[in-house]
Amino acid sequence: MNITFGALLKDFRIRAGLTLRQCSQELGVDPSNWSKLERNITPAPKAEILERWFEYLKLTADEKQNLLDLGAVSRREIPRDIATDEVVLEALPVFFRAARGAEMDKEKLTKFVEQVRKLHTADT
Repeated sequence: MNITFGALLKDFRIRAGLTLRQCSQELGVDPSNWSKLERNITPAPKAEILERWFEYLKLTADEKQNLLDLGAVSRREIPRDIATDEVVLEALPVFFRAARGAEMDKEKLTKFVEQVRKLHTADT
């Protein structure tokens, strides 16, 4: 099962020992809107808003990145760090064509990612 932005946000809130109302009140979000986020009814807010939430929920760097990535997916966006990486952007059209043609099984996807990583590390 794939985790969603809302499910992960809820997990972090519960881990912090907060009720939905406590958390939303502290962060200045209407409880109804927070509930819609946790249930994936509304997409995640932009990264600028999430940054304050990360601090409040005391998330690790990996947890922040995971929530940012899931947030981008919920908004149907490419994550900002990827969208500004020229090497990755050049490789994405190949991925899109393969994905649309259903030619990319898990093994091919893994190989594709490895190739993109090699391209990227060659320039750095």
